[in-house]
Amino acid sequence: MSMDLLDWSILGPAIVAGLLVLSIHVPLGQEVLKRGIILIDLAIAQIAGLGVLAAGVFGWEENILAVQLSAISAALLASAGLNWTEKRWPSLQEPLIGILFVLAATGSILLLAENPHGAQHLKDMLVGQILWSTWKSLFYVGALYAVLLTVWFKWHHRFGQRGFYIIFAFAVTASVQLVGVYLVFASLIIPALATRHLVGKRRLLAGYILGAAAFTAGIMISALFDLPTGAVTVWTMACLAVITGTWLGYRFNKS
Repeated sequence: MSMDLLDWSILGPAIVAGLLVLSIHVPLGQEVLKRGIILIDLAIAQIAGLGVLAAGVFGWEENILAVQLSAISAALLASAGLNWTEKRWPSLQEPLIGILFVLAATGSILLLAENPHGAQHLKDMLVGQILWSTWKSLFYVGALYAVLLTVWFKWHHRFGQRGFYIIFAFAVTASVQLVGVYLVFASLIIPALATRHLVGKRRLLAGYILGAAAFTAGIMISALFDLPTGAVTVWTMACLAVITGTWLGYRFNKS
């Protein structure tokens, strides 16, 4: 282990990428937990990833616009379907989301079956390539999140199911390409679950602090010990969440 491994020209954009993802995922994660549709983030993230892989199969991987359109179209289509099923069969929504996730995951495997680099593509989609983040790519993602956050905090109380699913689709589509499916799920659910004893702005702030600490520590630990960044960050977030959730639970039960 050497401090020389902490190359801030690489780690700096990666940490900022994590913070950007958290900016929209923390409030969305609280809404997901409230609605009781925990698997939706995995399903939509996997569907968006499937859209990215489909673009590659059709030879569009060099066309950034085509890749993004493929990913967001897949995510919006899935979101529209889930919005319809929630209205029609609300009691079956969670298992239907789970089935959608399995179909998307296995669909990805089928799309890459003939690709000699298929295993690497799947790994990149699941674990992410956060260390490949650049300031230029973060600018565009940041602009998208700024729009989504403005809409969310100003009007989310007026949203019906459709509005929630649309914002969720756009956010997750960008996030999964930045940090991978696993970190998308972790950053949505773990901070929301750990801070469930709090309410309002206090819960939001606590979620942001927990997530920011996890991303920063996870990325630095992975660099120091040369470990997969996404996996280390997920475990770091989970450990911090256990500590935070236990402390908050003890504090509120005591009072």
